[in-house]
Amino acid sequence: MKVLVVDDQKINRTLPCVLLRQAGCDVEEVESGEAALAALHARPMDAVLLDISMPGLSGTEVCRRVRADPALAGLFVVAYTAHALPEERVEILAAGFDEVLIKPINRQRLLEAMRLPV
Repeated sequence: MKVLVVDDQKINRTLPCVLLRQAGCDVEEVESGEAALAALHARPMDAVLLDISMPGLSGTEVCRRVRADPALAGLFVVAYTAHALPEERVEILAAGFDEVLIKPINRQRLLEAMRLPV
């Protein structure tokens, strides 16, 4: 599985990248919503782990653009966020995300969210 990990904080990209690589995924990482869209248009990906709160394009806006783009609309998109309230989860899923992963993460929750074998 090819996965793009998107977070403006390097430290927040490190753990999921390591865990996904250990699970056998081909992982690429970028630091912004703009860079995520560029990477998705440049190379095919199977899934995106996408931070919600980033400067510039938010993860929610990136997800909306992905869903509006016929070439990307079928991409599996997981929100990666510290926003844990139930109503926030509902809003995130309503924006087009397939799953929500709450920070801090662990291996099992990450693999479950990405629908990979635990």
